[in-house]
Amino acid sequence: MHGNRKSNPGAFKVRPAACALLATATVLVGCERGSSGSAQESPTGPSGCPAVHNRAQAAVARAENNDISWSGPTSGPAAVSGKTLVYVAQTMTNPGVAGAANGVREAARVIGWNVRVIDGGGTPTGIQAAMSEAVALKPSGIVIGGFDPDSTSRQVSQANAADIPLIGWHAVAAPGPSRRPELFTNVTTQVEDVAEISAQWIISDSNGRAGVVLITDASIPFARGKSELIRKELATCTSVKLLSYENIPIPDASSRTPRAISSLLSRFGSGWTHSVAINDLYFADAAPAFRAAGENGSGPPFNIGAGDGDPSAFQRISGRQYQAATVPEPLTEQGWQIVDEFNRAFSGRPASGYVAPVHITTADNSDDATMWDPPGYQEAYRKIWGKQQ
Repeated sequence: MHGNRKSNPGAFKVRPAACALLATATVLVGCERGSSGSAQESPTGPSGCPAVHNRAQAAVARAENNDISWSGPTSGPAAVSGKTLVYVAQTMTNPGVAGAANGVREAARVIGWNVRVIDGGGTPTGIQAAMSEAVALKPSGIVIGGFDPDSTSRQVSQANAADIPLIGWHAVAAPGPSRRPELFTNVTTQVEDVAEISAQWIISDSNGRAGVVLITDASIPFARGKSELIRKELATCTSVKLLSYENIPIPDASSRTPRAISSLLSRFGSGWTHSVAINDLYFADAAPAFRAAGENGSGPPFNIGAGDGDPSAFQRISGRQYQAATVPEPLTEQGWQIVDEFNRAFSGRPASGYVAPVHITTADNSDDATMWDPPGYQEAYRKIWGKQQ
């Protein structure tokens, strides 16, 4: 079933078969790190959930398409001059957080603004200190980069009182404006769509016969919510096995992931056919453990990241080295969107309401790229701001 995976850069293909996931209520409710189901003997054979499998195949085909056009805003206020932004990062070791920050920097250069990045270091104390510093700088706007605003509620209230607009990147569960906490808008893909398509890829890829490990960071509400949505979608295919739900905090991923992978390989063996993680970085840390155990880089297990699509993930996917797919955030595009949303806030205009559609990158459609950078957004924002080249 999996032996016919062929690299064809630039081509869009529907995978012929997909994985299945057993999800009984007892497995899915109250599942903690180390919980397990019995290992599955083989991921081959007729699909255990034909209707779900067919729906998953169609959804994956759409999401793997690279030939898309810009569907975001094409009108808005011209560039406001003389603004300064502070990007407060949950941790710049998180590739998604760092990628969005780089997009903000790039767009700010185009629109003519200054940007300062303050790294919270991935700890509650560090993030609170970074937010306090950001508010004290009295910038034009502050980006909440990848952390829960409620963890810095005092600083958020101070910024609100000082009329400093706040824009989140993956800060709350839903895209768009937020009242509690008060954010002008939150820039992210729709988490329900990301979770659904990552689970559907597994169902499609395994023909509904997968044994799955799910990796999350339960300390981050956004990540925890995403992983619960993934479990819910996996459960739609009754032949799925959720072998284990691994809770590994992102700041601890480099030390804890290799140990977890070694343990999982020992426990589940060939019954472990697929993995899904809320962030690609887990597979960077998993690769040495897979390699040390003699596992083939092209799988199984076949690993998909439900975000964020950083360059190392693309390299692993193109090289077939312990990651088969990702549901990448268009990180640079989202950085540009953040700048555009601030420009709307400074101009007294509402948020754009734009939400980027989900995409799946595999070795078959990556074109050896190092990021998902869909076309059209730079030209559109430059035109809106009056900054055409």
